[in-house]
Amino acid sequence: MTELLRIQGLSVEFATRDGMLPAVRDLSLQIGPGESLGLVGESGSGKSVTALAILRLLPPQARISGEILFDDTPLLSLPEDHMRAFRGARIGMIFQEPMTALNPVMRVGDQVAEAVLAHGQSAVGGRESSKTAAWGAAIEALKDVGLPDPEFRARDYPHQLSGGQRQRVMIAMAIVNRPPLLIADEPTTALDVTIQAQILELLAELRRRFGLSMLFISHDLGVVSQVADRVAVMYAGSLVEMGTVGDVFARPMHPYTRGLLHAVPTLRTDRSRPLPTIEGVVPPPTALPPGCPFQPRCDLRVPDCAAALPPLVEVGPGHLARCPVAAARNT
Repeated sequence: MTELLRIQGLSVEFATRDGMLPAVRDLSLQIGPGESLGLVGESGSGKSVTALAILRLLPPQARISGEILFDDTPLLSLPEDHMRAFRGARIGMIFQEPMTALNPVMRVGDQVAEAVLAHGQSAVGGRESSKTAAWGAAIEALKDVGLPDPEFRARDYPHQLSGGQRQRVMIAMAIVNRPPLLIADEPTTALDVTIQAQILELLAELRRRFGLSMLFISHDLGVVSQVADRVAVMYAGSLVEMGTVGDVFARPMHPYTRGLLHAVPTLRTDRSRPLPTIEGVVPPPTALPPGCPFQPRCDLRVPDCAAALPPLVEVGPGHLARCPVAAARNT
């Protein structure tokens, strides 16, 4: 598969008074042109840290190792001024909560136009003509994301818009420069179910229309099943399973993935009985157990699970799992 984004052996740690705190451990994944990869996991599993590492937006106390290649360009070694040119122009980002991501004292149209001016996309002459062209590009982007009456609403401030409309503005900011890759960090979490469905439909339409690749981050497997071609499951900073949505949902191989899927209600769920749960809790980064971080909660664990972090093994074509039991069953 041709790769637009390749992450190889990514590890992220944060320097604290108590020592180094691991957030992501030895993460490897790829996204091809026009492909959507869903990155799934509980809060604290390392999903958002991964996204911020791609954009090099982590705080100074973060220590990053490994390799991140975007269109064969090594992002981690780029000078900051070159990296700034990638953010927004080559890699767009949709944040989880638009009310905190948008500037409350700027008109939303100006904020979208600012994303254009920051990358020189409207430099067609003098300063005023650039501003005029950027405003026009902002209106077109607001039309692309389905904001009603965009010429009028572009002059509104964020507090004058609904949650769904603010999220459309955030998406407009992310796509206005037509980046090949879009990172969506839980873009529907704060929305009600009806608006959530509209935003997911919009993202699917934008992918088709502009040929976007997407890294879609969520804790909701149901949402990921609607927007992703492949899915990667993270637990306690480690990737535990990755494959096509069809393979992972129909034949989950890691015990954590199976537990997540069993906890998702369906039309066949017996509502007179409680949903299955995964016993125990996610270990804190400061107290990760030796070996597989899931092994204290796993009913399939074997002695090898506590000895070392198991490798990712292929359990089917393009289907990887970090589980020695799953590997043994497929040999």
